[in-house]
Amino acid sequence: MVCNRCKLVVTRELEHLGFPPVHVELGEVELQGELFAEDKVRIDTALRNFGFALIDDKKSRIIERIKTIIVDLVHTKDGELETNLSQLLSNELHQDYHYLSNLFSAAEGTTIEKYFIAQKIERVKELLVYDELSLSEIAFRLNYSSVAYLSSQFKKVTGLTPTQFRQLQGARRTPLDEV
Repeated sequence: MVCNRCKLVVTRELEHLGFPPVHVELGEVELQGELFAEDKVRIDTALRNFGFALIDDKKSRIIERIKTIIVDLVHTKDGELETNLSQLLSNELHQDYHYLSNLFSAAEGTTIEKYFIAQKIERVKELLVYDELSLSEIAFRLNYSSVAYLSSQFKKVTGLTPTQFRQLQGARRTPLDEV
């Protein structure tokens, strides 16, 4: 789950199935009591109709937590890091960063850093489409060291400069769950 609408869809679907959630957060759901194998199959089938999947193994949960932390950091906290990303993930997940990095790379085919950059670029695209902030304000908001660095990274990822992208009016935005 990568947005509040996702949380709403999951909550409603679980309630419809008779499993009202105690707590729904990006990437995780807490239910009362234990689920039987057939309950998990019903929930997984229902959630797959909406593009979600039930994640029940430890490694997959860790990977989804990494993604959730990064998405939350970039899209709701505008990249406000009080420490570096590796330290944040290690602290949040109580795991060694090298383990997290290797696990993520093996499962996702990309590094945590590249995933983080991709999320930041999607946020930049979103802010460019809104056309309310200047490029220097966007760079500041997302903790880029300079507008030049933001522009360089943006062009490397998208093939366009931020100005070219803004002129396209966001025709190349990617849904967050596909980043």
